Amino acid sequence: MKHLLSYHTALQRIVLIGLMMATAIAVSAQERRVTPVRPETNTVRTPDKNLDPKYIEQYLTGDSLKAQAEARKDSLRRVYPRYPRLTDVALGVNFIDPLLMALGQDYASVDVSATLNMWNRLQPVVELGLGWAKSKPDDMNYTYRCKPSPYFKVGANYNFLFKSKPQYQAYAGLRLGFSTFGYEVTDVTHHNSYWQETATFSIDNQRSHALWGELVAGLKVTLFKQVALGWSLRYRGVFNYKKTDNSRPWYIPGYGKRSSSLGFTVTAYYTLPLSRHKWPATD
Repeated sequence: MKHLLSYHTALQRIVLIGLMMATAIAVSAQERRVTPVRPETNTVRTPDKNLDPKYIEQYLTGDSLKAQAEARKDSLRRVYPRYPRLTDVALGVNFIDPLLMALGQDYASVDVSATLNMWNRLQPVVELGLGWAKSKPDDMNYTYRCKPSPYFKVGANYNFLFKSKPQYQAYAGLRLGFSTFGYEVTDVTHHNSYWQETATFSIDNQRSHALWGELVAGLKVTLFKQVALGWSLRYRGVFNYKKTDNSRPWYIPGYGKRSSSLGFTVTAYYTLPLSRHKWPATD
């Protein structure tokens, strides 16, 4: 009997402990459901300084993650500005050759160009010009003449400073050039040592054409408002040219001396904006 009573008492204690634990769990769950959020735990992230007011409103409404995402997109637009597809067009005149010819160079060319600036990055280019030459080497017995003849070039530049303002550019590009021209070789003197006779003749009305390519590297800097100055170094090579039975062209308009592979241009530009929207500024 004594053992039975002790067993009954122990069972009562276990049941009582179980009821107390169940009651505590229920009360705790009810408190979590009905207890309001404490003011000190309901915090809003502090917005960054110099943030646009529209993002600050999102911070105040508690949507700080969305505000941060849009602010990040806006900062990327400032770092990588998006220019209009048709940003501007630059009209240029290459004038260095006439100056060099006045200083003693035997040939010259003058050309005008139009450069379309797209997204301040890709720049299709067209160049049209005239070239001429007159050379009488001191150690040779002839005079080479090429009357003013047309040439044209097409190609494109890539502006490496596309993240900057269009007023300052550093670019590389390609050109494909073509010219059709006439030339003559006069006052050719031939001395026959056997007969001790000297003959003079000319090779007139020679016609030729040439196709060549150029690798271009250059700089362009705005001097005043829409007026800019540019410099370019060009590495060139002739793909094909026409030669006759009697002669080969010494000079190719727009290219220079056929045996030369380097060229240099100095060009003055006038820039015309093509977009009415204000160009974005960078930070």
